[in-house]
Amino acid sequence: MAIPRQLPNAITIARIPLAVVFFVLLLLGGTYGFDDITLRWVAGALFVLAISTDWVDGYLARKYDIVSDFGKLWDPIADKLLTGAGFVGLAILAEWPWWVVIVILVREWGITIHRFIVASSHIVAAAWMGKVKTALQGVALGWCLLPLHDLVGFDVWTLVGAVLMWATLAITILSGIDYVLAQIRGGKASAR
Repeated sequence: MAIPRQLPNAITIARIPLAVVFFVLLLLGGTYGFDDITLRWVAGALFVLAISTDWVDGYLARKYDIVSDFGKLWDPIADKLLTGAGFVGLAILAEWPWWVVIVILVREWGITIHRFIVASSHIVAAAWMGKVKTALQGVALGWCLLPLHDLVGFDVWTLVGAVLMWATLAITILSGIDYVLAQIRGGKASAR
């Protein structure tokens, strides 16, 4: 079965408006006097659906050998918009500390800006540690965004959420260091 060549890229781009809708629903579900658990469930489920498409577009692109420079550049950007909306939303709702969110966002957008700067000479694809980081961020955000405390109890939900938050912060910093070191090594190798 043939799939349209642009399907993986279309899935990638679809995450951008999904991030906006998710963010609005999250804030409406937890602020501005609504405090509606149904909106929180919908926002959390939308996030899980949207972050799951990251795996789908990559799988389709590799399986059908339609990996593109566009996808290599825009896939991480769409991921960062979606996860960034989740991190900022949790900070606005006072469920994650702002300083943790700021550290994560500085790493995420610093690398994204670097990717744009070097895009004219080469595309920097995500390394394995960056993929692990994105997966862990998705799991941590999914856990914290879904109001699972109704099912597992508030103490368990809070404890698991805290462990996931600290693990996410650690892998985000480590993958950022790995990215910088790889770029330095690559620069030295190309200078030879």
